[in-house]
Amino acid sequence: MPLDKAMPSLSQTRLSPVDVIGLGVGNSAGEELHLSATAQAALGAADWVIGSARQLALVAPWVPEQRARLLPKIPELLAQLEDMPDKRVVVLASGDPLYYGIGRCLIAHFGADALRFHAGVSSIQAACHRLALSLQDVDVLSLHGRPVSVLRRYLRAGARLLILTDKHSHPRQLAQLCVECGFSQARISVCENLGYPQEAISHWTVTELLAEGSGQNREFAALHVSVIYAGVGDGVLPVFPGIADAQFFTDGASGQGMLTKREVRLNILSLMQVQAGDVVWDIGAGCGGVAVELARWGGGAQVFAVESKAQRLACLLQNRDHFGVPDRLHIIAGRAPAALAELPPANKVFIGGSGGELTQILQQVWSGIPRGGCVVVSAVTETSQQLLRSFEQQLVAGQYRSEALQIAVSRRGELAGEPCFRPLLPVYLYRFEKTAARSEVIDNV
Repeated sequence: MPLDKAMPSLSQTRLSPVDVIGLGVGNSAGEELHLSATAQAALGAADWVIGSARQLALVAPWVPEQRARLLPKIPELLAQLEDMPDKRVVVLASGDPLYYGIGRCLIAHFGADALRFHAGVSSIQAACHRLALSLQDVDVLSLHGRPVSVLRRYLRAGARLLILTDKHSHPRQLAQLCVECGFSQARISVCENLGYPQEAISHWTVTELLAEGSGQNREFAALHVSVIYAGVGDGVLPVFPGIADAQFFTDGASGQGMLTKREVRLNILSLMQVQAGDVVWDIGAGCGGVAVELARWGGGAQVFAVESKAQRLACLLQNRDHFGVPDRLHIIAGRAPAALAELPPANKVFIGGSGGELTQILQQVWSGIPRGGCVVVSAVTETSQQLLRSFEQQLVAGQYRSEALQIAVSRRGELAGEPCFRPLLPVYLYRFEKTAARSEVIDNV
């Protein structure tokens, strides 16, 4: 589990703040520690010092063995800290604890007032200095505890990506994914053991990393970061909202099947206005066209896609990984409204399919979303439109806002060998926004 996902619940106030000390690049066992005076004072006064075996070895000359504790798994660490609220505790971290480190988890659990942070030089900073890269010109991505397919969301022409890796995202896996995504000319620099006597920096093309007898036989140190220079791609991955229909895996012919078409998708994105912090339900997600775009362009919003058909679920899974959103798009196998009971509360909902349960789904969703939340519904049939109009008639005036639009699209085709435009079925989009803390349906629809 990534550190920033572990147990984000606010704990009791500690009587004595926890000092979180980042051991930066350049600190080696047996040498003088490069720490601020306040960090050194905290280390010297601590009742307990908690860290990994490597970190404890760095501070061993200054911390008696009886005050040292090995770092446990995160839930156990949080429990230990709760059990000694009056003890002076130091938690050792790598580099900057507040940048892809343990700091975020500790703040979420104990609150900022219960913690004091002492930053060290991170491997990210050190790698940029070794490679003469301005940190503001680099996108940093942690694949520690995350699927390597997340990288697909960041690869684009000219990108410089600094990757924090684990055993599942070593340089060869990164190279393989670059090739799969059309970046066959990409280069990768690997920075190993930064700040240690064994420090090594090597530079590779993705071809070299994947070639027999060279990169494939190279063993990289466990402590390393990789920098990808993407170069020029060949358009395998999208770079802007409005992904072409043919790029999706579907349960029909190319660009067909249960997939919301691009022109409609773009309007749905505009109506939803998804952003970081949102929890979104996509009900009747089909093959995932809308869900993928919401997750990919939604700034970190968490999207829950509900679908019951096995073939469409398989396409959803393929599309989620292909477009690099496995950490943002959660697939729920089931039918609404029953499948909604176990989901985290949503503030934005898209209903693309209802299986004949539109009225019940609308009522359940509307009662659950908060003030400022919205529901967007797509409809094709006159029956669905009638249900939507009837639903709106039951809402209390002044407690909601609504809008509706018809999307009629014609696409170029051929007729008797001549170009012509063929109309698609019109799609109707309805948007309801809750403007009151309680917005009621005055009668059953």
